[in-house]
Amino acid sequence: MHMAASTLQSRSLTLERVESVERNTTVRHVDQLDSETLAAFYGAVTGDRAVPITATDLEPGEVIVFTDYYRVKRV
Repeated sequence: MHMAASTLQSRSLTLERVESVERNTTVRHVDQLDSETLAAFYGAVTGDRAVPITATDLEPGEVIVFTDYYRVKRV
């Protein structure tokens, strides 16, 4: 049985600390996150763990401003 490559997309996100943000990047401040997304974001930052895509409204490539800049990445 073979699965199409498109069905193997990742179902979780990670956060990567970045020093700078490119001009065309979507940037949100942590205060703009809804309560579920904020809880998942905070857990990922403090627990260094992945976040299920379905648990948040985070988008791969966007940057969240907290104590540092964090780029959302698909894993």
